[in-house]
Amino acid sequence: MNILIVVNNPEDWPLGVPNIRVVPAQRYLTDHQYTEMQNTRVFNLCRSYRYQSTGYYVSLLAAARGHKPIPSVNTIQDVKSRTIIRTVSDDLNEIIRQSLAPITSDTFTLSIYFGHNMAQRYERLSIELFNLFQAPFLRAEFRKEAGEWELTGIRPISASEIPDSHREFAVTQASRFFEGHRTHVKRRAQPRYTLAILWDPRQHQDCSSDEPAIEKFERAAEKLGMEVEIINRDDFARLAEYDALFIRETTSVMHHTFRFARRAEAEGLIVMDDSTSILRCTNKVYLAELLDRHDIPIPRTIIVHKENLNRIGPELGFPCVLKQPDSAFSKGVIKVENELGLREEASKLLEDSDLLIAQEFISTPFDWRIGIVDRKPLYACKYFMARRHWQIINPSDNGTAREGRVETLPVELAPRNVVRTALRAANLIGNSFYGVDVKQVGRKAYVIEVNDNPSIEAGYEDRVLKDELYFRVMEVFLERIEKSKAPWVAS
Repeated sequence: MNILIVVNNPEDWPLGVPNIRVVPAQRYLTDHQYTEMQNTRVFNLCRSYRYQSTGYYVSLLAAARGHKPIPSVNTIQDVKSRTIIRTVSDDLNEIIRQSLAPITSDTFTLSIYFGHNMAQRYERLSIELFNLFQAPFLRAEFRKEAGEWELTGIRPISASEIPDSHREFAVTQASRFFEGHRTHVKRRAQPRYTLAILWDPRQHQDCSSDEPAIEKFERAAEKLGMEVEIINRDDFARLAEYDALFIRETTSVMHHTFRFARRAEAEGLIVMDDSTSILRCTNKVYLAELLDRHDIPIPRTIIVHKENLNRIGPELGFPCVLKQPDSAFSKGVIKVENELGLREEASKLLEDSDLLIAQEFISTPFDWRIGIVDRKPLYACKYFMARRHWQIINPSDNGTAREGRVETLPVELAPRNVVRTALRAANLIGNSFYGVDVKQVGRKAYVIEVNDNPSIEAGYEDRVLKDELYFRVMEVFLERIEKSKAPWVAS
């Protein structure tokens, strides 16, 4: 296996570990040889994992390339969540108490190198924290309040932050880890037939289903023997009560929907949409890399950074489209008509993200939306462009939006190559619930994006299947719940 240590600067890796390659982050992100490299594991030791920073994109694109990054983007998000930190502290309360009992001060810092600490006393605690927050080097902070120790923070650290007195130990643990010696991550499961639907009618603009559709999902689930409860963001602490979670709010990584998915998965729930699908679908840089790598037709695309803006005009022509990586519902997607507009808009977007997407502009009267659940096509719609606009949704300054009309067809009447291409794209993401947007030009089908958490509104996407659409989605939940329960039943 190829082992890559990715750092901002090779001088950031002062440890002498044999049989590894140290790669500058910018080269890993942009050099084609790393896109094609197979059988590779990436250890991301960039200085910062801030959202949409270079370090963030190293882990994100490593996942798109199948390079198994450590830390993953899931871990990067988890260490920032006070809720998750607090939950972990509660879950590990007994181990923390036993490990730190001899310490007389009120604060303590624990350094963890691939799951190990130099003191044997903290071995169990180090392994447990590494299982939960897999990063090469971690630093955990503890504080004693009213005689009780609690975890107050944990973060990945770079190699340059390792004290000189720890380096020999860190090299030993890194070498052992690279040879395949690591602790298995435990998973838990819950054996109950209950379904929580995350949906808040007070935030109707952020909902992916309207109230009639939610009621249809409820009825379908109840007819299949599942108890249903509608929950909102205030119910985070109750997730362990349920057997499955169905997210019907627009998802984002920096959002409570992602935290709900992660927590539900940690509790063993069946989740749609799962956190991996959210991560993959909500970042267009990841999607572009993934689809291109697997030869899925997409519009001509350039991953943009500050140093390659001059490529866009000559290679894509004008007009072209700039996309903020986490754009949604036509927001953060801009059509530029010339070089001046390109420079102005790209400069604004690059203030928030180190990378953008630029794509050739393909004009069509509608986009195909192919709904897919459990790797099977569910519905086919034509989403027409809003009147006198180049997108499906035309937002206005007052917060309202005009939308194009929707036509729904039986899947078997949709163009075969459109459905086939949509399935190929969705299957690269996972086996959850997706809406794949496809532009058809002649006989060619181009994937525009793969959406997790696709819109399901009564009278639109269900126009052909009616109630059967809701039953098919709920049947997937039921089958997965029963599969997860099987070991419990057998015992």
